[in-house]
Amino acid sequence: MASPSNSTPENGTTENRTTENRTDDPRPVPTTVWGPASGVGSLPGTDPAEALRLVVGELPGFAHLPELPARGPGSDMTGRTAALLVDVFVDLTPAGWRLVPRPGRDLQRATEFLARDLDALHDVAADWTGPFKLQSAGPWTLAAGLERTRGDRAVTDPGARRDIAQSLAEGLRAHVEAVSARVPGAQVVLQLDEPSLPAVLMGGLPTVSGFGKLAAVEATLVQEELGAFLATLGVPTVVHCCAPRAPIALLRAAGADAVSLDHSLVQDLDAIGTAVDAGTHLVLGVVPGTDTTLPAPRATASRLRAWWNELGFPAEDLHTAVTLTPSCGLAGASPAYARAAMAHVREAARYLLPE
Repeated sequence: MASPSNSTPENGTTENRTTENRTDDPRPVPTTVWGPASGVGSLPGTDPAEALRLVVGELPGFAHLPELPARGPGSDMTGRTAALLVDVFVDLTPAGWRLVPRPGRDLQRATEFLARDLDALHDVAADWTGPFKLQSAGPWTLAAGLERTRGDRAVTDPGARRDIAQSLAEGLRAHVEAVSARVPGAQVVLQLDEPSLPAVLMGGLPTVSGFGKLAAVEATLVQEELGAFLATLGVPTVVHCCAPRAPIALLRAAGADAVSLDHSLVQDLDAIGTAVDAGTHLVLGVVPGTDTTLPAPRATASRLRAWWNELGFPAEDLHTAVTLTPSCGLAGASPAYARAAMAHVREAARYLLPE
């Protein structure tokens, strides 16, 4: 794929884009780090080895470390991410995960689940070569999901947010090292799940009591803190937000190398076009995460080609500009549908190749 121009028309539309090679593109990431199709993260079931065999078999160009929430607390997004934190501890309460001064049984269980996943990774995929994705909650969603001891969300406290972000960044760097040691041929990519980010920005997060809403956080502050976090990770990053009104421009400006979105919810084509112009890779969710009747892969590819043409980009660039995935995690799907959804995005990606 030729590097797209880093400029946009003055009127802000997506028409008449060019694809000249540019030398001033901001810190471009080689396109080889992105595979044609992948998963978002979660799968049904409780056996990590079985889940890894499924992922490696169905997504041979861009596998990922599966998450298995059906195993119970500690395998959910917040608990699993909490297992990565360094010197920050959580415990499970009837209301959810809460920050505590010392580790307890719930955090130990989450840590054990993660250790089993890494053992399974070595057993199943030690000889894997190519891009390999790891997932965790992003710093804003994690802070939104953790309760402080006084009973409010950590996202409301700048000091708590800072401590959580620093702890998570350190834990993720160690996680990347652990995976790289077990799978030396992997090009590790980190996906940060930020489903709570639109609510943070719009003041839509409920208070812990449920009787009110937290105040919106300024976009400039969210961008600044997220950007500082991403800059410390040292590997290519994808920020995933499958919620409506995903802040595409903010994620790009914060330095995400790729943005992961539910394609059916994308409305701001100008923001998408600007992101592509800037060299941001698109990870597009193109089939639902729960059981449904899937179209033919060729039909999905045709829909994406029409969308790409509407954006005004050359057709031959599409297959390297996007990675196809389900729209969200597959934990709520049947095992048969999860397999079919992964096979669908793999085959649809093949139809994007130039003829």
